[in-house]
Parts: sequence; C-alpha cells; structure tokens
Amino acid sequence: MLTGEQIGNELNRSMKLAIDSGEASTIDEARFIFERYRLGVIAGSDIATSPTKQAMLLTVVNTARRCFLGGVEVQTVKANADLLVSWRDCRTLAEAVVDLGGRICESITTKSPVIVIGDVNVPPSSDFVLRGTFDGWIGGVAPSEDQVRLSELQEFTPSGVLAGALAVSEAFQHVRGRNALAGHRAIGLSLWRPDNTTSWITDTETGPELDWLPSNCWLIGLGHLGQAYLWTLGFLPYENPETVQLVLQDYDELVFANDSTSLLTNRKMIGQKKTRVMAEWCAQRGFRARIVERRFANNFEIDSEEPRVALCGVDNPAARADLEDVGFAQIIEAGLGRGTEEYLAFQLHCFPAERTARARWASGTDATESIDDVAQKPAYELLAAKGVDKCGLTMLANRSVGAAFVGAFTSTLVVSELLRMALGAHRYSVMDGSLRSPQGFEMIRNSALFDPFNPGIAAALRYDRLIHPGLVA
Repeated sequence: MLTGEQIGNELNRSMKLAIDSGEASTIDEARFIFERYRLGVIAGSDIATSPTKQAMLLTVVNTARRCFLGGVEVQTVKANADLLVSWRDCRTLAEAVVDLGGRICESITTKSPVIVIGDVNVPPSSDFVLRGTFDGWIGGVAPSEDQVRLSELQEFTPSGVLAGALAVSEAFQHVRGRNALAGHRAIGLSLWRPDNTTSWITDTETGPELDWLPSNCWLIGLGHLGQAYLWTLGFLPYENPETVQLVLQDYDELVFANDSTSLLTNRKMIGQKKTRVMAEWCAQRGFRARIVERRFANNFEIDSEEPRVALCGVDNPAARADLEDVGFAQIIEAGLGRGTEEYLAFQLHCFPAERTARARWASGTDATESIDDVAQKPAYELLAAKGVDKCGLTMLANRSVGAAFVGAFTSTLVVSELLRMALGAHRYSVMDGSLRSPQGFEMIRNSALFDPFNPGIAAALRYDRLIHPGLVA
C-alpha cells in the first residue's frame, strides 16, 4: 500500500479537484472523470506567419494536456509550417504540438470544447467555441459568435501565452460545470496597463515594440510558477540568447505530480533534480544558467556578478519573508490559490514597495483552505480503510489543487512586469484576482519605485525578422 506522501507525489493536481470536492469517491473514479475531458483547437493558415499565434497554440496544448486527460486535438492546414518561437529542438509547428502532448488531426473528431486561433471563419459544430486574439500587449478570448477579434498586427508573444491560458481556463471551468459564465463572456487584459479601466476590446494602448529585453534573472523555485516563468521568457525574441544569464534555485526532484502543473516537465524527467532539467532546457534555448541546489533563506548574500533581479515562485511564507535580505535590488514574486475554490486565484507582489516582504509575511503562515473537511471526503475515507495513516492522509489532503493554465496566465503578469522594468516604465506593487471572476482583478501601482532600474538588457530580434528572416534591420 502506498503512503500518503507517495500518493501525493503521483496524483494529478487538477484531478485532485474531484477528490477533494467529494465528487469522486476513489482516485480511479477521478481519473475516469478527467479522461472524459477533451479539447479541440483549430488554427488558421496565418499561424504560419505569427509568433504570437504560435505561442498561443503551444500554450493551449501544453496547459490543456495536463488537465484535459482525454487529449488535445489540433486541426490546421499549416502543421508543417516553420516554428517561429523556440521549443526544444523542434523545427515545425507539428513537431512542437506532438512534443507537447497534442495530436495533429485533419478534423476535430470529438464533440468537445473548441478554441480557434487566426483565420478560422466557419466555427465547427460545437456548443463551446472560443476565439483567442491579441494586439500587441493586449490578449483575450471571447465566444466565437460574439465576433470579437483584435487586429493581431503587433506581435508580442506574452499576449499569446495570456490568450492561450485564458482559453484553456474558460474551457476547463466549462467542462467542470462550476461556473455558468465560463465560455460565455469576453475576457482579456492589457499586459502594458493591466489597471486600465478601458475594455481590453476597445483599448488602443497596445504597448511598445520591443527593442531590448531583460537579460539577468535569479529564479527561486522551479515548480509550477518557476517553470511557467521560463516558458514565457523562452518565447521572447532574443537576438543573441547566449547573453541571457539565469540562476536557477531549487532543491527538489521532479515527481509525477509535477507533470500536471509544470510546463517544462514531462514524465521522462521524473526523479531528476529540477535544477538540472531546467538548466538543460536553458541550454537548448541558448540561455546560460547556473544552479543553486539549496532552500532559499537569508543565510547568504548575492555578489556583484550575479543577477540582482529575482523572480520568485515558491509557496513557503518563511522564504518569501527573506526575499529582501540577500541583496536583490528588485523582486517580483507570485503565489497561487490552493484549494477546490481558490485554485484559480493568483497574487503578485513586487519589492521594494511601501510594505516590505517581511512585514507582508510576518505571520509565517499562508492563508490556506482548511483540510479538515477535505480529509473526510469519500476518497480519503477509503484510503484510511486501506491502511493509510492519519498523518499520511493529512499530508495528502494538504497537497494543493493546481492547474497549469493558472501558472501560465500568472507568468505573463510577472514577465510583463520584468519587461516594463527593463523599459523604465510604470510598475505595480500588487496584482490580485481569480480566473473565476476576471472582472474583479485588482492592480496597485508601486509608488515606492521612482527611479528606473536596469536588470541587464539584451537586444531583441524584431518580430518581423522572425517572420521574414532575410529582412534587413
């Protein structure tokens, strides 16, 4: 009989929704429920000439295959188009889709939610069809029948990740049946001005073209959020990727549960150190990486040659309280909700701010869902009857529910904050909200940051040169 810890290390974190809510009385029953979830994607011929549309498609496939366990089908006439964004050693769109766990098909074979990208004029026969769209730093999704489509002229790959993550979020909430609005509303965001009160559909502030990109970062935590940061950073158009210097800090090994939430993980990697696997991914992308295999704490100090900007993605309150104590000049930190009702939530903090990291996490505890009710659900009672002790059940119940699309969405906020830092533009101290109710997002400007800060910059390759490699700058 497996222990509670072993079960937790193997359990799909999205599938845990059905167990913790009591919907499924066994783990096998939860798996059966999630294996009925399937997703279809139709991409128009213009996906061959748009890095942002390709980033959107790959984000849909990568996040959806981890929670739509029945599979992700992709229909496009341009499956063999050149890949305009970097993904491992893939050269074509089809290679990347298959590598990420999707299936290329001539037509969507099952009646399932469908996401359309690009020039797809005739929606398929499905009750749920969402269109992903973008223009510059703005991205979003809307029901196909609403005929909402932005100009899609100004390329910006993070907005493709944003739209892809929102599309999968809406589709997943739809199949779960817990949100009647999912798939029947237009939702989106400007990554340039996320606090803008203007509708994203009519917003004309598409943000600047990219000439320079951030080149030096210290990543703390390489799980759900840390890998999402790398996913979105990896799509940025660096002219010389080898100018990017990253420090990767984590101490854990990858377990099967990581495959359900972490965008750069697949099952072949299980048992390896997160730092080693992510360093290998960085090398494939052309980035330079150093690894630190220890828990983050304030018992060291960074030196002058190391990145002074930290991107943090750990859920340990004590570690988060220490963030400003080791010499970082700028910190962007994010956290996600944990329980069956809060797994769609996110929160981002930037430091320095009016309130310090230590003051924010002074209590040393996270606001987490009580596990008492969860541990009394049928699946846990059955495990107890089979011999899993109370300590093991508590450990299993305390493992967070998670969905990869939430991390992907949050990564676009973090990376955009980093980009605005490199541009010397406006900054935010807090971003807070839930994908359950996107109209309730809250953004607070950072009044403590007056002076521009250079995180280290590298030249950007113009997006039009990605599309037309022979174009003279």
